Amino acid sequence: MNFIKSRLNGVWIIEPKAFADARGYFMETYRQSLFKQHVGSVSFVQDNESKSARGVLRGLHYQLPPFAQSKLVRVISGEVLDVAVDIRKASPTFGQHVAVTLTAENRRQLFIPRGFAHGFLVLSSEAIFTYKVDNTYSPQHERSIRFDDPDIGIAWGMDASLLLLSEKDKNSAKPLREADVF
Repeated sequence: MNFIKSRLNGVWIIEPKAFADARGYFMETYRQSLFKQHVGSVSFVQDNESKSARGVLRGLHYQLPPFAQSKLVRVISGEVLDVAVDIRKASPTFGQHVAVTLTAENRRQLFIPRGFAHGFLVLSSEAIFTYKVDNTYSPQHERSIRFDDPDIGIAWGMDASLLLLSEKDKNSAKPLREADVF
């Protein structure tokens, strides 16, 4: 696996090595010892999966302590634009983001540590998105930041009128300046 530091401290792009032949391919998507060596010690407790159609935007989501979550995300079918936003108030990169295209073909993964909001937009006709998390879901601790917050300035690459958002993301997400942050 190739571990690539992003411009935001703690966010990593991970490129697994695939071994292909006439039968298909094999790859390791996670090895604890390599992960610990490059990223640090993270104890994943749950795996999640979603299937979404083109234009679905999920995010920007996060959970507050004591239920904050680190995530290791990847796409097993399709293509998404995956985004991590630094919401650590004391961080020199507070409010900045990293956007990475994750596809079934490029097999890239993104590690998002605690203290970041996360979201993704489906660019293909549909996508299956998986993620490992290091803490369980707690609805009382979940928060959302507006995907179109001008202070963050994410270029999603799709007209906002074409986006499919949950009612929660449409009605409850706050701008970063009003959000509960770390």
